[in-house]
Amino acid sequence: MPDQPPAAGPVPVPTTDQRVIAQQSFNRAKELSAEGGYDYAIQLLLTCCKLDPANFFYRQKLRETQKAKFGNNLRGSRFAFLTTPRWKAKLKVAKRNREYLKALELGEQVLCRNPWDLGAQMDMAEAFDALGLSDLAVYSLDQARQKFPKDATLNRALARLFEKRGDFQKAMVLWQLVRESAPGDVEAQHKAKDLAADLTIQKGQYEKVADGSKESPVFGKIEAREADKKDKLAREAEPLLKRIEADPTEPALYLQLASVYRRNGQEDRARDVLQRALGPTGSAFAVQLELMQLDLAPLRKNLEVAEARVKAARDTRRAPAAGDTDSGETEELTEAELVALRDKLRAEVNAREIELFRAKADRFPNEGAHRIELGSRLLKADRTDEAIAELQQARRDEKLKWRAALMLGMCFKKRNNWRLAQRNFEEALAALPEGEEAGRKELLYQLALGAAENGDLPRAIDLGHELANLDFGFKNIGKLLDEWNDRVQSA
Repeated sequence: MPDQPPAAGPVPVPTTDQRVIAQQSFNRAKELSAEGGYDYAIQLLLTCCKLDPANFFYRQKLRETQKAKFGNNLRGSRFAFLTTPRWKAKLKVAKRNREYLKALELGEQVLCRNPWDLGAQMDMAEAFDALGLSDLAVYSLDQARQKFPKDATLNRALARLFEKRGDFQKAMVLWQLVRESAPGDVEAQHKAKDLAADLTIQKGQYEKVADGSKESPVFGKIEAREADKKDKLAREAEPLLKRIEADPTEPALYLQLASVYRRNGQEDRARDVLQRALGPTGSAFAVQLELMQLDLAPLRKNLEVAEARVKAARDTRRAPAAGDTDSGETEELTEAELVALRDKLRAEVNAREIELFRAKADRFPNEGAHRIELGSRLLKADRTDEAIAELQQARRDEKLKWRAALMLGMCFKKRNNWRLAQRNFEEALAALPEGEEAGRKELLYQLALGAAENGDLPRAIDLGHELANLDFGFKNIGKLLDEWNDRVQSA
């Protein structure tokens, strides 16, 4: 494998020949490991990881074999303290130079001598994260917790990864552990309160994670609560697993299997399947897209919860009930804190959706709908010029012209260019399909409002009356008409 450039980039996809070699080496390594031939098995698995760095199962089998070699003694070789420092130094240099693939190879050299080395696993987790391999980053830190379940630095790093993935409940568990280990830690206190919205942690599960007797939840098997659910999941998944084994390069099979896991509430296993599919399928676009959607789902759910809690807080403030207290929360957030959390989630969801729709727009450049979705989210993020560029391309599609022009009008209005905003609003109104009442009302409202703001009150009143004739209760048009008429009479 050629050396990688200093800058972080996508993980190279192995060629067909490399995949064949890696798979053959992996199969042989499993046989050797079962027979106790750990040294040769480790060398074969190192080759697998070098040929296909993103493959989760190669890395997992390598770690299991490294630990088995030392009888799971939690310390590795008795001479590890003498043999690992030079590899650790090289690992630090590679990471600092952003040579992340090289850093992974050097990290494995450390773990071959001590599979429980905390520093190496944390450095490798950073490299995995920089390469976009979040599952492997989490796995590396999760493995380190086998020996160091209460280490505040380790739990903090893992909590940040879970938070980045949008898995706030698991992040909350780990921030609580940091808080216990370091009671004066300001960040842990802040995070614990920040993530408290609608996140409750079962005491029994928390205690198991806290004392290190249970692995962190992400890679633990998710047991179905009822036997019939287990049987149903097995019946649905087993045929797909066999088909994947027979044809590992077919993306549709992985997508179907991930869908089965998602329907059964096992998002972690669905993500694992999709991550595993990237190598054999050559990072198929459909698989990448499904991974992005899967990462978005918990964020959207958390945003819905935050929106509901903000609304509930405001309703309570407007009409407080006597003696009504919420004893279900250990730390009740104020309305201002809930709004801040909601806004943070909104921004994060919007940023993720920008990535998603940009990927779709780049992949399908003639699909204008993707560009409209991208443009609307760029506008939300105040990236107005970028939004205009996308929406102007979408406007070429006659079927989408009115939607693109409406959004363009909003963009130019935000840039304080009423002339171009008006032109696009009028163009959208002219292209509006029959029966699109919601769009017509919004366009009339924007034109009326813009005309009034730019001193053309007669035009604003005419457009406002046309809108009021359709829907007098639309937004605040009735009140605005009264104000505009008063201003005309006063003048």
